[in-house]
Amino acid sequence: MEIGLTDIAKVGRTLGLDVGDRWIGVSLSDPEGILASPLTRITRMGTEATIEAILQLVRQYEVKRIVAGLPYSMQGGLGQQAIKVLDFLHELRQHLEIPVEAVDERLSTVAAGRRMREAGIVKKRKKEKIDAAAAAIILQAYLDEVRPP
Repeated sequence: MEIGLTDIAKVGRTLGLDVGDRWIGVSLSDPEGILASPLTRITRMGTEATIEAILQLVRQYEVKRIVAGLPYSMQGGLGQQAIKVLDFLHELRQHLEIPVEAVDERLSTVAAGRRMREAGIVKKRKKEKIDAAAAAIILQAYLDEVRPP
């Protein structure tokens, strides 16, 4: 079922994911689908344990959809990391009855690092928070795109 642009506010909370090899940055929208905020960083512990950690967040926050960043190349193609993300999302979908979408995430981690530098966040803390901040950038871009003017 495709959700129209005007229906996004009725959907509820959306979880944003920035999927990496070692960690997954997680962000969460407000119930109205207006604002994305960094939530946490999940350490990848094998596919099943990682999926269970995401399922716990889905249950805890009553998430109605998941949006994950897909790292297209600057030319728009799918590289090795993008294929890994798609494989992980395929596995995740097997455990969920809510939509899981992949959206373009090019430069989200770069933007997150820049924002954290501008905010004066020290390097050690930045390393801990950059994945969730990147997930929030991915999710906010998605929310801005689907929200009616």
